[in-house]
Amino acid sequence: MLLSKSCEYGMRATLYIASLEQEGFVSIRDISERLDLSFHFLTKILQKLTHAGILHSFRGPNGGVALAKPAERITLEEIVVAIDGPELFTECILGLPSCGDQKACPMHEEWKEERARLKNMMSQRTLASLAEGINEHDYRLKDLELSTSPNGRSAH
Repeated sequence: MLLSKSCEYGMRATLYIASLEQEGFVSIRDISERLDLSFHFLTKILQKLTHAGILHSFRGPNGGVALAKPAERITLEEIVVAIDGPELFTECILGLPSCGDQKACPMHEEWKEERARLKNMMSQRTLASLAEGINEHDYRLKDLELSTSPNGRSAH
C-alpha cells in the first residue's frame, strides 16, 4: 500500500472520532478497543496529529482526544501529510532523488498523473463527508471478524 500503517490507523481513528455523535474527548483506550488497534502505537500516531493541529488532547481520567476543528475542515490530505509527510504527493514512485520532467524515471509520467489525482481526491474528502457515510451506510473501519460494527456500535 502507498500509505504507512501509521497513516492508515490515523485515518481510521480520526474517522471514528468524526463519526461519533457526541462532543468532547474520546478516550484513546476506547478508540484502540473499538478499532482493534495497538494502544501504544495509536497513542504515538495521535500525538503526531495533535502536533499538526488536527486533534486536541487532554490528559487525566476524563481525557482523550478530540478534533481540533470542525470535521468539515479536516481533509484526508492533512492527515496524510501530518503522519507520512508530503512525499506521496511529491516524490518519485521508485524513490529516485531528483526525478522530474528533465531527468525522469520510467514511471514518471504515469506517477505524476496519479499523484495529482490522489492529491485532488484527498484534498476534496473531509472527515465530515466520510463520517456521514460511516453513519448512514455502516461503512467499516475495522476487521470484519470482530463482533461490533466498524463505527463501534453493536452489529445488526
